[in-house]
Amino acid sequence: MKILVAIAFILILASLGSALYYMMRQKGKNDQRMVRSLAMRVGFSIALFIIILVANKLGYIQPTGIR
Repeated sequence: MKILVAIAFILILASLGSALYYMMRQKGKNDQRMVRSLAMRVGFSIALFIIILVANKLGYIQPTGIR
């Protein structure tokens, strides 16, 4: 489960980096690639949140809390 969360987090960061690259490269032209990259980042973030909620509910991960 930790590997799945780590992969999702890496995908989120890669999508954000891709959007930054397209934003800096196109300078106000057609920003479809940047918008698509940011939309994918939002989708990956929502998917990661849902995966964490489901994994917690099924008992795959346990909250530890602060001691």
